Amino acid sequence: MSHPAARVLGLLELLQSQHRLTGAELSARLGVDERTVRRYARTLEELGIPVTAQRGRYGGYRLLPGYKLPPLMLTDDEAVAVVLGLVAAEQLGLGTEAPATAVALGKISRVLPEALADRLTAVRQTLGFTTRRRTETAGPAASVLLTLGAATRSRRRVSLTYRSWRGEDSRRDLDPYGLVFHAGRWYVTGHDHRRGEIRTFRLDRIAAVEPSAPDPADGGAGQFTVPDGFDPAGHVARSLAGVPYAWSVEVLLETDLTEARRRIPPSVAELIEAPDGVLVRARAENLDGMAQLLAGLGWPFTIRKPDELRTALAEHATRLAALAARHPDT
Repeated sequence: MSHPAARVLGLLELLQSQHRLTGAELSARLGVDERTVRRYARTLEELGIPVTAQRGRYGGYRLLPGYKLPPLMLTDDEAVAVVLGLVAAEQLGLGTEAPATAVALGKISRVLPEALADRLTAVRQTLGFTTRRRTETAGPAASVLLTLGAATRSRRRVSLTYRSWRGEDSRRDLDPYGLVFHAGRWYVTGHDHRRGEIRTFRLDRIAAVEPSAPDPADGGAGQFTVPDGFDPAGHVARSLAGVPYAWSVEVLLETDLTEARRRIPPSVAELIEAPDGVLVRARAENLDGMAQLLAGLGWPFTIRKPDELRTALAEHATRLAALAARHPDT
């Protein structure tokens, strides 16, 4: 960094990558004395980038948070990580309401060095995903996601307007226990005061959310306590697997829990360790699909219920036997 302007930008990059750096640390990294570091900091302030300096043992330089985003400076590796993260977020539905993810990706791509931009474009054009893009629903509003995140961390009750799958609007008071991203959708799970039980809500169906007014019943704090050992991700997976369907299925697999979890997603069934194997509990609208799943696992199993699953499995075996008997035309 022989040019002063380059060292000023170097100071900005260092302050963006560290929460706080002392004058001595910045002096050593930039190759200048501490007096020059102070001059560079004043230069950044004159450019509208708020740099604060604190004296004392734990003092140092840092960027003032919450003022505005300074010019973003990324190394090539950091730029690759950000771009690929945005590409994955767009594919998986991890982003918020459109077109925020695509716009952010476009902004970063336009300011990348030409050589790096060309190589990243090649990766994006040739990158494939084994997961399907979820396009039938929009992502949640950023304001909804951020408000729920803050309320979950601070253990503060929220009031939300929710639209059911039938299109019916309702007002809910919710103690949000956790946010979960599952199978291309965002969910919040917690205690629903209207129903008096733990419920799961899709964020893209939340029209509005705001912190609830303090409740005199809990001392006016409006706060709550999460039950000990509560696992938001596990609860969401189990609740979605337990959505009412035509059939309730129980099958005992002769394998261990670790192997079963590798083959059966939590969204498909609840897996319970048993003395003689793993108990699979699931709901199914069509038993043919469950028969195909069991046949493809390759482990011995015992059907506990329903008896109709035995019939579906036998019919599936008959179809397989007929296919196995086929011979190529001569």
